[in-house]
Amino acid sequence: MVLLSLNGRNMIIITGASKGIGKYLFDTFLKNGLEVIGTYNATPPENFNSERLSKVDISDYVSVKTWLSDSKNVSNIALINCAGISYNSFAHKADIGKWRRVIEVNLLGTFNVIHCILPLMRNQNYGRIINFSSVVAQLATPGVSAYAASKSALWGLTKSLAAENASKGVTVNSINLGYVNIGMGVNDVPPEYQKILKEKLPTKKFCEPVDVYNTVQYLINTEYINGTSIDLNGLLF
Repeated sequence: MVLLSLNGRNMIIITGASKGIGKYLFDTFLKNGLEVIGTYNATPPENFNSERLSKVDISDYVSVKTWLSDSKNVSNIALINCAGISYNSFAHKADIGKWRRVIEVNLLGTFNVIHCILPLMRNQNYGRIINFSSVVAQLATPGVSAYAASKSALWGLTKSLAAENASKGVTVNSINLGYVNIGMGVNDVPPEYQKILKEKLPTKKFCEPVDVYNTVQYLINTEYINGTSIDLNGLLF
């Protein structure tokens, strides 16, 4: 269990830090000298750091609350919600349990973490919450109804939380990712279909991880952006 008592130092908290975008952000923040902790669930990352990473099922509220129970001495918190799973199936063929699990992790799990950390942010009159949504919330994509539903719901959650907490110095924003050259999404797409997808993009290429990091940094550093969904997917809507 990672303890959060760091004598008032700034803190980056990342859910889903074991792979993909979450791991990239975790490693990059750490490399740049910031205090950062994170979660993993099913699979610990390579070069596992037990002092900074905790095994947490974010869909289990008790587990989340226990993980964050020693957070009173942490200040200037930026919470980055990267944890997420996907399930591909046409709706009429979907396994209800697997469909529900996507909602439990991507939506309810995200809210569990926010719910536990918000009181501290409000007491300190500072906080940054960044949720990761997806381009599938905007595009009609067959077979991803659970994932699309969970990511679309984050838009409404983001706006409502932003309105509730703006007076307390807490901003809440979301980033709508398209295909990034790392992690879930690109790894599941056959090379021939990747070529088709790239042809639909004006830049003819997928997003680089550094652009995700730069966008996260921008949202952390900019106080007046709140309740916004930033499209980081290369498309022109």
